[in-house]
Amino acid sequence: MYWKYLIAASLLLSVLACKPTKQTKSNNLEVTASSNKQWTGVAVSKENRLFVNYPKWSNDVPISVAEIVNGKAVAFPNQEWNNAHNKESFLAVQSVVVDEQNKLWVLDTRNPLFKGVLEGGPKLYVFNLKNNQKEKVYQFPEGVYQPNSYFNDVRIDTKNQFAYMTDSGNGALIVLNLQSGESKRVLDYHYSTESEVDHLICDGIKWENSVHSDGIALSPDKQFLYYIALTGHSLYRVPTETLRSQNVTEEQIAEQVEMVKKIPATDGMMFDKDGNLWLGGLEDNSINVLKSDGNIKKLIKDEIIRWADSFAIDTQGNVFFTTSQIHLPEIQRKQYQVLKLSK
Repeated sequence: MYWKYLIAASLLLSVLACKPTKQTKSNNLEVTASSNKQWTGVAVSKENRLFVNYPKWSNDVPISVAEIVNGKAVAFPNQEWNNAHNKESFLAVQSVVVDEQNKLWVLDTRNPLFKGVLEGGPKLYVFNLKNNQKEKVYQFPEGVYQPNSYFNDVRIDTKNQFAYMTDSGNGALIVLNLQSGESKRVLDYHYSTESEVDHLICDGIKWENSVHSDGIALSPDKQFLYYIALTGHSLYRVPTETLRSQNVTEEQIAEQVEMVKKIPATDGMMFDKDGNLWLGGLEDNSINVLKSDGNIKKLIKDEIIRWADSFAIDTQGNVFFTTSQIHLPEIQRKQYQVLKLSK
């Protein structure tokens, strides 16, 4: 999920991206919510409550986390939490996710406007959706986060009680033990967590930037963590058992990294219960799926999909994703949307 930076493709992909192609539209795609403000993350609870977040990429961000109620964004859990002047409040939220226990996790980069991480470092909040109350907050020591870190996306393993995050500012993965609160930084400056290119051609527009590890997904069996740089096409994975080990060395972790497949440039990623990995298609306004058999299927290609940012799935199997229009100059942007692709 990324923003200040921008993605790149190979020369061949860039040329192809510039060519007009036929739109493959779908009657199953509909607008769930719209906003004048840019959002990135999206999450859906077991009761089909819909949540979004607005990143602090400008000074004009009146709210950080919201629940969509009757199509409108309502501050979550309340307005006080979204007042950046309060001692305990959101400041620069990048992603939201609901875990298998129906708890909402909010990842705050604490790096507003990309000017550097503030004292105290990033925070990961847990909210109980039964009462909308904060249950816990995790913080990270210096070294696990770096001055220019941007903790981007997060996945929660409720079975083994671990959380995994990407650092897009300084390429790395962050591993958090949810029981002890201890965390570690791994694959720092490793080729798999670093940007591959310095730009992307998205719908014929050159987006010049270089963003490191961004999209992240946890396999349904919790055995592998998948990740990719925003400006890149190489999908990697690493065994979670290796990441969870207290005695493993950095070299041993690096040895376990596997390049899975070349895929379309994507921001967020998400596994469904059948083991299919949902991907964006930043270069051609598409939604793709890496099937469990290893083949990639382009589900839909439509001009309304302006940078699919993050994904969420409801109990019926419907998929939601945000459009953040990161590649477009502000003057060319339309309303930001949450789109629903019905099963």
